[in-house]
Amino acid sequence: MQTPKLPANEASRIQALHSLHILDTLPEDRFDRITRLAQHIFQVPMALISLVDSDRQWFKSNQGLEAAETPRDVSFCGHALHSNDIFEVPDTLADQRFYDNPLVTGSPHIRFYAGQPLRLSSGIVLGTLCLLDTKPRQLSEADRACLVDLAAMAQQEISSAQLATVDHLTQLTNRRGFEALSHHLLASCQRFGLEVRLLFIDLDRFKEINDRLGHAEGDKALISFSNILRRTFRNSDVIARFGGDEFAVLMSQHCGETAAAALNRLSDAVAAHNSSVPSESALAYSAGLINYDPLQHGDAQALLAQADQEMYRHKQSRSQARL
Repeated sequence: MQTPKLPANEASRIQALHSLHILDTLPEDRFDRITRLAQHIFQVPMALISLVDSDRQWFKSNQGLEAAETPRDVSFCGHALHSNDIFEVPDTLADQRFYDNPLVTGSPHIRFYAGQPLRLSSGIVLGTLCLLDTKPRQLSEADRACLVDLAAMAQQEISSAQLATVDHLTQLTNRRGFEALSHHLLASCQRFGLEVRLLFIDLDRFKEINDRLGHAEGDKALISFSNILRRTFRNSDVIARFGGDEFAVLMSQHCGETAAAALNRLSDAVAAHNSSVPSESALAYSAGLINYDPLQHGDAQALLAQADQEMYRHKQSRSQARL
């Protein structure tokens, strides 16, 4: 059996998947009607909308398969993540990658698989709309076109979830998405004893940019700062815009030295940006950095509240220094 390889963008892919807050949700007819239609059109015993998490594939919609999820290391969809087109296995017993896979040798005895990757608008692949059969078969060109069309319907439904958790201007995670992600991340880090730090940022003099230069320039400033945050922090860090001029970065597995280095990179990146724009468009910010302590911070809201206070103290000290 061949274990599926991890995509090159795995960290950002997992972050995007978790930001949708769709994993482990209840069945929804808007997804189920797509898999029911696929099952009927292709006359297959099983049709799934599969989302590939870090160590499992979880089925948002499931027709004909009893399991709600299976391990990622035996998944067919894990292989399909790398495909630009339909990933098809006409006969699993004749394929060296799958002939001894436990999903082939045991229940549900997969002999045929076809999965069309499901992508976000950014191009990130979350999983597949897939067809499974207990006997070998091969898709015709008309079949392939139909599967692509059905997958496009599933992508539209997933995109509606993305719109609820992504800031439309900066394309960063919004507050709702941040709260969902931070809940999972804090719980995981507490379980495994990993360090977490929260950076809360407020842009200084942002109102002046809006008032003096107009809201279009204000939007450009927000987009520029968002891009700086993306370049500064790791793909595994959760970066969010809370609305207005407030941002947050949840940094996991950062020791004090790496967190300090990230803050220095942020300062340098903002200085480099300011050297290339008129002084009236220059960016400035205040920030509060807090270490997560599960005994002190019951949840992400408590952590945010303390980081906000720390940011405010930083802003006040900067204001007093300018007097």
